[in-house]
Amino acid sequence: MLAGWDRTRDLPNVAAMTENRWRALVARRPLITFFVLANAVSWLGWAPYILSADGLGVLPYRLPELLGDTQLLGLMPGAYLGPLTAAFVVTAATEGREGLRQWRSRLVRFRVGWRWYAFTLLVFPAVLIAATLALPGGLGAFQLPGIEFLPMIVAYLVMQCLTSGLAEEPGWRDFALHRMQQRLHPLVATVVLGVLWAIWHFPLFLTAWGGGAQASVLVQFTLITIGLSIVISWIYNRAGNSLPMVILFHAAFNTVAGPGQRAFYPALDHQWSWSPVIGVWALAVVLLVATRGRLGYDATAVPRATAVPAHA
Repeated sequence: MLAGWDRTRDLPNVAAMTENRWRALVARRPLITFFVLANAVSWLGWAPYILSADGLGVLPYRLPELLGDTQLLGLMPGAYLGPLTAAFVVTAATEGREGLRQWRSRLVRFRVGWRWYAFTLLVFPAVLIAATLALPGGLGAFQLPGIEFLPMIVAYLVMQCLTSGLAEEPGWRDFALHRMQQRLHPLVATVVLGVLWAIWHFPLFLTAWGGGAQASVLVQFTLITIGLSIVISWIYNRAGNSLPMVILFHAAFNTVAGPGQRAFYPALDHQWSWSPVIGVWALAVVLLVATRGRLGYDATAVPRATAVPAHA
């Protein structure tokens, strides 16, 4: 009965049916697909780092330094592969080549008002630095760094733009936040995204990067990601969905919370200090009050016409 069946003839049809089912599944659940892919791919990419002697110590090796950083080679594969891959795959499946073209074009949307650069590079860092004054011993430990601080901090900022900012924000904000705000209240979407953003980082707390998966540290880190998400949502919504602006803000936070704090307060212990939480949430509360929780979102002014399915 099956003697005349040509398997090679039907293979393309099977492949096409499988592809169509995949596209239909992604189209019904684009956000869920994105978050599952982002976490799965990133956590797989971080596995060599987590299992190394700089992590759980299951395998007896250490990753080599890259650009003088002992953690960069462990962090970047998972960071780049996860959100970017997930955003690319889901965009390609739901919006095709035109969606990918528009996605790439937003990566170079540098033309925003000068006030956004001033806020990101001057106001926001000043608030973070000033927040440390609220900590015990902060006032006495404050000192102005020397002029040699400037080229170092600029180089670190550029590196953070090309690593953390570029690896994460095209996925978290440009893909996920845009769609979540069309389905949820902007504040609800932002808080949910902030929590999911924190969870994405959690495996790294098993490595030297996180310094141990202590409950108090995980809570503190989650507070930071939620507060940052509130500020970033406001920038993203008000600055015309500019990805470079969001990437620069992400990089500015990492720069100031790291070498910036150590330069202005060299005598303090900055390992998971509460000053970034204080500084970020001071701005977040101001923005929540000023925008009445809308964070600058205007559904009638969204510059992209992509329809979002009714399901996540």
